[in-house]
Amino acid sequence: MISVRFRGGCKNYYFDPKGVQVKMGDQVIVETAQGPEFATCTEGNHEVEDSAIVKPLCAMLRMATDSDRRTVEYNKKKESEAFDICEKKIADHGLEMKLVNVSASFDGNKIIFYFTADGRVDFRELVRDLASVFRARIELRQIGVRDEAKMIGGLGICGRPFCCSQFLDGFMPVSIKMAKTQNLSLNPTKISGTCGRLMCCLKYEQNAYEDAAKRMPKVESFVQTPDGPGNVKSVDLLRETMKVALDTAGPNEPMKCYHNCEVCVLRNGKGSRDGIEIPERPARYVEEKEEETFAEPILTTPFYMDRELEDAPIREKIGGADSSEGSKSRRRHRGGRRRNKGGEGQQPKAEPSKQLQQAKQDKSKSGGEKKDAKPRPPKPQNPKQPKPAPQPKGENKAAEGGAGGEAKRRHRPYHRGGRRRNKGGEGGSAPKTE
Repeated sequence: MISVRFRGGCKNYYFDPKGVQVKMGDQVIVETAQGPEFATCTEGNHEVEDSAIVKPLCAMLRMATDSDRRTVEYNKKKESEAFDICEKKIADHGLEMKLVNVSASFDGNKIIFYFTADGRVDFRELVRDLASVFRARIELRQIGVRDEAKMIGGLGICGRPFCCSQFLDGFMPVSIKMAKTQNLSLNPTKISGTCGRLMCCLKYEQNAYEDAAKRMPKVESFVQTPDGPGNVKSVDLLRETMKVALDTAGPNEPMKCYHNCEVCVLRNGKGSRDGIEIPERPARYVEEKEEETFAEPILTTPFYMDRELEDAPIREKIGGADSSEGSKSRRRHRGGRRRNKGGEGQQPKAEPSKQLQQAKQDKSKSGGEKKDAKPRPPKPQNPKQPKPAPQPKGENKAAEGGAGGEAKRRHRPYHRGGRRRNKGGEGGSAPKTE
């Protein structure tokens, strides 16, 4: 037999290849109850049990040719045009139905329109109008919301395409009891799919949960643990663990977690403890961990991959023997260049004292050039104030060098944004003219 899948479907159908070798992915023309159809092979020639075959068994007609592929492309264009025309007819008749998909047969003799509606719809007039337009057999099929999601496709809340449009052969019955067994949230928005029904993936792990629930005790069961008797408060079916509130535990002491194999169930479920004999404490469950043994030593790969860089000297070897001494002079200076105190390749900078002496000599030269300028006239004195008594030259100099000099330095103004003006001070220039 060979397994084939029709366009837009996920279910595999068996056909008799009539002795022709067919590979997976080959396109074939098969005979169906509705006539010849175009299909894709999903599994080549293989043996199948007799119970899996649905009789009467149909046969493969031939391998698909280029003309068959062109016919399929023409039918796709015809389906898109039929979809637009049918929507206009539905609006003209005022029918409460939603068109989902249009499928045309391979030979073009039949067109099937799939729609959804809340109740029964009288579409007899619509069928007559469509038959007069397309000159073919018209069939309208009402489908459910799950079939609609399968035909349209999309992405689920898990981020993957819908299971029904990818690999599911048919829809499985799903109930809210499955969500309770798996300890899922009973919020409909979290356990429902895009179609509005319960998600099909709830059925995938249901058998595993039911098997684990048979081995695990129920909530509020009376059990004996390695630390003493207690009541089960919560059960984790996947890990097969439970949290037990011990009788000897304090009011603020947290519950302890135990594995299923280290707990002895004395009463499964709620009830009284009267007449229950408490056995000896079971042994603790110790998970055995195998030591990891490496047959070959692990070789780490160097950070460089080029063989020419393997023998490159490291940073400490660049400086040679003086690397320890040169490391002190390699300190970073933030905000400017590094000062090189007599390093190689650079001239030593002049000492700051020599620079100051050179600056003083330049100032003295500029002051000598300005000696020829006119001196500033003396300020007029107030006639009311008495003139100070003349003092000898020696005492005047002592006064200037003493308290008067200190007061003059103390009240000297500070000018921001520029150099301080030196009015005849030491080492300064001559007084400027107005």
